[in-house]
Amino acid sequence: MTREEKSIAIEDLTAQLAGTNIIYISDISGLNAETTSSLRRACFKAGIKLEVVKNTLLAKAMEASDNDYGDLPSVLTGNSAIFISDIANAPGKIIKDFRKKSAKPVLKGAYINSEIYIGDDQLDALATIKSKEELIGEIIGLLQSPAQRVISALQNQFAKSEEATEEVEA
Repeated sequence: MTREEKSIAIEDLTAQLAGTNIIYISDISGLNAETTSSLRRACFKAGIKLEVVKNTLLAKAMEASDNDYGDLPSVLTGNSAIFISDIANAPGKIIKDFRKKSAKPVLKGAYINSEIYIGDDQLDALATIKSKEELIGEIIGLLQSPAQRVISALQNQFAKSEEATEEVEA
């Protein structure tokens, strides 16, 4: 790879990093072609971009980025692939699902909304992070619950008063 090609690759990676706040770094080496293809299909269906990257280029892109990746470049050893997503828990769920059949992918680290997670032991926590949509749904449900109780109580009172009126008329 020439210096010019490396420079272009770093610029591309820097642009990708600038466009997202959710990045997972994992090791997918050793997966056979069928499993790798299956992983790529699952990522595509979930709206996740999966890309195998050179560690030195990714480290330089992280350095050039406006985001603070802290100690995340320290995990860039061996083979690395990045998962770029708009949903915080989606890559974690896919990695966890694939781990039921194989020892890979191994999570090296993740950057999620300025928070840094390092190590494969973080996978369970990352897979259970609630997405923005899930949190909004829960909040709406909590807000609607008291209103629904009030409406139900009013309807019950209205029904009782109608029954009492019918009894008086009869």
